[in-house]
Amino acid sequence: MIDINIKKLIQIVSSVAKHELLPRFAKVHHQFKNDGSIVTEADVITQKRLSEQLLQHWPETVLLGEEMSIEEQATILSSDNPVWCLDPLDGTSNFAAGIPYFAVSLSLMSKGMVVLGLVYDPIRDECFFAQDNTGAEVLAYLNDKPLVRKNTSVSLSQSIAIVDFKRLSNALATRIVTERPFASQRNFGASALDWCWLAAGRGHVYLHGKQNLWDYAAGELIFRSSNGISSTLNGEAVFMKTLEKRSVVAAVNSDLFSEWSSWLGIQGEIKRT
Repeated sequence: MIDINIKKLIQIVSSVAKHELLPRFAKVHHQFKNDGSIVTEADVITQKRLSEQLLQHWPETVLLGEEMSIEEQATILSSDNPVWCLDPLDGTSNFAAGIPYFAVSLSLMSKGMVVLGLVYDPIRDECFFAQDNTGAEVLAYLNDKPLVRKNTSVSLSQSIAIVDFKRLSNALATRIVTERPFASQRNFGASALDWCWLAAGRGHVYLHGKQNLWDYAAGELIFRSSNGISSTLNGEAVFMKTLEKRSVVAAVNSDLFSEWSSWLGIQGEIKRT
């Protein structure tokens, strides 16, 4: 098992984010990629800086970054080496528009599993992380303290939902609007940070139609390590070592997950994480 000094890793990620992202916040021009998503100078330089430092400190690893070609990503994902999976700027649209909700998301995959997840929010100087290679109970942390969630003993009708409508089918989006099962709804625009805010109890249920590997790999481990429950809309575990997009259904505890997944009509045995 690869040995990662988590304090050193946090120092690397936070330093690069503070020096490369914050000075450019709301001050950079953006371009559109072929898939319609936005990329800025900040995405590219942050990925470059982090890639250099990660591979310098842990040369036995390889890095898969969002700002790579699909061909490069596929080749790296098939490597037998431990793979860093990096989104250098999760929430690029927010970043370019001056909305202070974005983060760096970094996970480490080894032997087909995510063994470390780190999500750093430079605006709030909040670092969420979890490490699953100690053989002991996996805990989620916020900065240097175990993540303690606020009271989340709520029913679905009392809950705050984080829902990304634009990636849902028209039928499901319409049903949610016309038959709203929760108390209120939010859509913040940075998937990795959404997972972490749920882990911290800043929301209760979650629904997203399509997330990339770098959107969910770190956040899902952090959320799971805070005793959150998740699956896809098909009832499968969210994490899969694939570049195919994955849907997400999640809730902060098992009772609320059962209520939420039942409302969504997820059938059969749910192989959740």
